[in-house]
Amino acid sequence: MTALARAFYRMKPLEPPDSFHLNAAQGWVGLGDYAAANDELEQIAEVNSAHPDFLQVRWHIHARAGQWDTCLDIATALTAKTPERSSGWIRHAYTLHQLGWTQEAKDLLLFALNAFGSNVTIPYHLARYCCRLGQVTEAEQWLGKALLVAADMEEVERLSKLALEDPALEPVRKMP
Repeated sequence: MTALARAFYRMKPLEPPDSFHLNAAQGWVGLGDYAAANDELEQIAEVNSAHPDFLQVRWHIHARAGQWDTCLDIATALTAKTPERSSGWIRHAYTLHQLGWTQEAKDLLLFALNAFGSNVTIPYHLARYCCRLGQVTEAEQWLGKALLVAADMEEVERLSKLALEDPALEPVRKMP
C-alpha cells in the first residue's frame, strides 16, 4: 500500500451505508455477538475491507474464534497502515503472545512504548508478558508504571481490580 493510500485511510472515515454497517458491527462486538458483527462486515463494500476500522472489528471476530494466524495478518496490516494508533500495536503484540511468541510481543510493545508512553494498556500488557517469561520483578515494575500513567483515580481503581483478577499476573501477586 502506498503512503498516499495509508494517509487516505487514516483521515477518511467510511461513508454511509458502510459506516452504518461498521458501527453496527462494532456494537455487536461490544455485545459479544461475533456472528452478527461478521454479518454486518460482510455488507461493507469490498473496496473498504482494508480500512483500519474494518480491520479492527475483523481482528476481534477472528480473535474470538482463536484464529491467531489470521489475527497476525490483520494486526500486521493495522500497524503498517495506522502506526499512529496504539490499538494496532497492542493487538499485534497480543496476537504474537497468543501464538507463543511472548518475547516478540514484549519487544514490539517496548518499541511502541516510545510513541504511546501515556497509554496504560501497554505497560499493563508488558507486565503480563514479563510474568509469562518469568521476569516477575520486571513485571511488577511495569504494573507500577501502568498505575502511574493512569489518567485518574477511577482508572487506577479499575486497573488495580483488573490486576487482582488477572491470572496472568498471579506471579506478581505471589511476590513477598
